[in-house]
Amino acid sequence: MAKIAFIGAGSLGFSRRLMIDLLNCPALRDTEFALMDVDRERLGYMDRIARRIIEEMKVPARHFVTTDRRKALADADFVITMILVAGIEVFKHDILIPLRYGVDQCIGDSMGVGGIFRALRTIPVMVSIARDMAELCPDALLLNYTNPMSMLMWGVKAAVPQVRTVGLCHSVQGTAHQIARWLGLPPAEVDYWVAGINHQAWFLELTRKGRDLYPRLRRKLDDPELVAKETTRFELFRHFGYFVTESSGHNSEYVPWIRKRPELIKKYCPGGGWNGGTAFILELYGTNRKDFRKGLERMASGKDPINLARSNEYGSYIIDAVVTGRPFCFNGNVENHGLITNLPEGCCVEVPCYADRHGVNPARVGELPPQLAAINRANVSSQELAVRAALTGDRDAVYQACALDPLTGAVCSLDEVHAMCDELFEASAAWLPQFRSRRRRKQ
Repeated sequence: MAKIAFIGAGSLGFSRRLMIDLLNCPALRDTEFALMDVDRERLGYMDRIARRIIEEMKVPARHFVTTDRRKALADADFVITMILVAGIEVFKHDILIPLRYGVDQCIGDSMGVGGIFRALRTIPVMVSIARDMAELCPDALLLNYTNPMSMLMWGVKAAVPQVRTVGLCHSVQGTAHQIARWLGLPPAEVDYWVAGINHQAWFLELTRKGRDLYPRLRRKLDDPELVAKETTRFELFRHFGYFVTESSGHNSEYVPWIRKRPELIKKYCPGGGWNGGTAFILELYGTNRKDFRKGLERMASGKDPINLARSNEYGSYIIDAVVTGRPFCFNGNVENHGLITNLPEGCCVEVPCYADRHGVNPARVGELPPQLAAINRANVSSQELAVRAALTGDRDAVYQACALDPLTGAVCSLDEVHAMCDELFEASAAWLPQFRSRRRRKQ
């Protein structure tokens, strides 16, 4: 029987989905789930939903809920993190303060100024989780779903290198399914080799039964209806030759060419929403919160059905592979030690991996095409400074990380970057204890 700890189990969409996925695996039906969160209300809902899932799936699994992280981690075989440090009332400042300086973000949770300040709040918590793991479950595998993925995984491995980790995201398989749909193909028939960094990984190979699919995808550049739905990604494809993972909304804020002027946002982000709408993440949070309690109560009480089918999230397939020894191939976020040779050593890269009884085994990709590595390196340079800042409390490194962010650098002067960061420090002060003894730079 495996013990799986969910840290941040109050993230009910992920917790519910992953629990169902895991219980669809015959080898994991007797799992013990340790569901931990600091939010007692959300944890209460998850307790009731978990009980209902186990009953409806008719499996011998069991679960307990706790606000004590160490209790959840003790003797765990696997740890899944899906945490949000501070809530929307803090996170909204990551979007709205930069917006006043002309830094227009769509999502702002993974890279850029928003991603950096989320990382500053979250890396210390992730490191403390990893240190607890090193003490309480040293052989466990940490599967992280929390953003900003690259900076969190980099920070954890830099601070607690002995803990086994992999960062998971649905952007690779999600994009592969999109491409299959655009080309009118069954997703299972589309093969791919993808590498880069999280949310900015590249389809280096795209084939069906050994035949290159890129000529067919390139013809889609002439489909105005499709391009209007994924404008940024098709624009990057047009100019750099390879298709990128994640949504156009995310990608529009990772590069310097799309969001630096209002007329460019209008041109490259038509329709808003996931195609690049200004501050779209706040709209999403608002919509999701509006009927939050009502929807959860209906699900917990049994009034609404729960979909008990397995999803395509990687987590359950990886854990099943480690438990059974049956290999599973996926794309994971891991430490770069010679995996992508033209990205910095030690940074977090997203590469093909396979899981088996020995854990997660990443593949060596070699060199990315130079234009793709250059785009990745622009973000990796900013991430490196943000990770250093989060671990050391070096305030200057935060200013420098934000100044080197491609979008911020395209919009702001250096003095504007400093002023913006000072406002962001103030807005997140309660969640940034590592900076309290650090003075702001002299003007």
